[in-house]
Amino acid sequence: MMTFAEFQELVNLSMEALCRDFFRENPDRARVKKEATVVRNLVKILDATLMISNQKGFQAMSVRDLSRETGLSMGALYSYISGKEELLAIIRAQGYRIVVRILTGAIAEGSDPHEKLRQAIQTHLYLSEAMRAWFYFSYMETKNLSKEEQKKSIQMELFTEKLFIDILSAGCRAGRFRPMNVELTAAAIKALLQDWYLKPWKHQRRKVTIEEYARFVTGLVEAYILPSPAAASP
Repeated sequence: MMTFAEFQELVNLSMEALCRDFFRENPDRARVKKEATVVRNLVKILDATLMISNQKGFQAMSVRDLSRETGLSMGALYSYISGKEELLAIIRAQGYRIVVRILTGAIAEGSDPHEKLRQAIQTHLYLSEAMRAWFYFSYMETKNLSKEEQKKSIQMELFTEKLFIDILSAGCRAGRFRPMNVELTAAAIKALLQDWYLKPWKHQRRKVTIEEYARFVTGLVEAYILPSPAAASP
């Protein structure tokens, strides 16, 4: 199993890398045109947004709060974002794009459903560790958004569950996994994965590393989905 450190080396998920990608893909979004300046200040803005939101909620956060936290004037902030709604759209879109790209890439190689399941579990956990603030923000803020915004946030939940549903379904068809309710199983796997970034204090208190938790979740899921030796014998 790949370690989290190895994963980080392969995939640069720093806020700086995400902001640089955003600037290069959307060169006309910011009135400031110097890349280094845009990236540096976007990092400040997004880091501050996630920190403040995860403390008191996105709806309660004001642009003035962002100004105080980032050290940028109100005018400087508005040269990067038109307001909170655009800021929310940037955070969601960038995070969603990165998660989709890395998760789908991780399971694209090979055809064995068992190996794909292991890769999906490990990659999801490592992503949530590398992007903990974004994952926590996405989960906690859904309930506070408008109905239209809630639908967009729920897309991420449904996307990852669908990945697991497809892998489990393929494994059942191939006889690699035992017959099961794949939708309920996928939902249970998702809940185990969410526990890592929603309750970090619990795992920190127990001194559980991300690698240990990945092995635990994988082993627990395999114990349920793999056919028993007795069932597999003629």
